[in-house]
Amino acid sequence: MNASPDDLERQHTLSTATTRYDELRMRDALAAVAGEGGANAVPLTREETLEMLALSEVVIRKAGYARQSMVRVARDAGASWAQIGAALGTTKQAAWEAHNRRPEA
Repeated sequence: MNASPDDLERQHTLSTATTRYDELRMRDALAAVAGEGGANAVPLTREETLEMLALSEVVIRKAGYARQSMVRVARDAGASWAQIGAALGTTKQAAWEAHNRRPEA
């Protein structure tokens, strides 16, 4: 049975999701290289491939939550939107638009 990103998100921290994703990604890469050279690396199963895909979504979600939190911390510490934009590799306008959302009533 394949776990959904929602299931995996409850099971993993960002660190454990990244670790598991990296394990699967490395096995997949080694199997691809071994396939070209005839070595005995075992390719991922369909279930493992789907797990890796779901884990990639979990990592994206959790990293996004962390980024949003860090933007709030930076603003509370007095950082300008220009400084935050620079830290994110974007403009102050893009940073403000992405991270200055107010909850809708």
